[in-house]
Amino acid sequence: MTKVNYLQIFISFFKIGLFTIGGGYAMLPLIHKEVVEKHKWMDDDTFVDGLAASQSCPGPIAVNIAIYSGYHIAGWWGLALAVFGTVLPSFLIILVIAATFSNWADLPIVQKVFKGLRPAVTALIAVPVIQITKKAKIKWFRFWLPLVAWILIIFYNVSPVYLILFTITFALAKYFYNRFIAKGISQ
Repeated sequence: MTKVNYLQIFISFFKIGLFTIGGGYAMLPLIHKEVVEKHKWMDDDTFVDGLAASQSCPGPIAVNIAIYSGYHIAGWWGLALAVFGTVLPSFLIILVIAATFSNWADLPIVQKVFKGLRPAVTALIAVPVIQITKKAKIKWFRFWLPLVAWILIIFYNVSPVYLILFTITFALAKYFYNRFIAKGISQ
């Protein structure tokens, strides 16, 4: 591994935390740009692997991908600096807002600004999903599963917990079938 500037890790993730509106998924294109394109700290495949791992872990996606990226870049110190850089801007901004928000929260212009940001935040989330899907070379016909899950959740009020448990059970059954039963049949 090449020598990494620890201050640069902190600054990169601080910028990401400071300039991202819309939460963790909106941070993904900025994180990708910093760690893959600008600094070349990892390649696309490694980033996609980290994204998959980050989505599989509990907690905010932004912190999870910062943990993965920071550790990949520079071990435990990189992890600490990436996470600290990611969350510090939000902490400071929330601190200022909490101290002053009650003074101007009910102003009509503030309400309109927050309503106006909703579509932009949706786009900030949708664009990286599409970009990462293309880079991960996921075939379009594989989208039937998320679509079915979405329909079950929205229209039939099925708990996502049941879908996750079903997916885990299905994946394990498929693994064991392929590993032991199908292997035994072919022999």
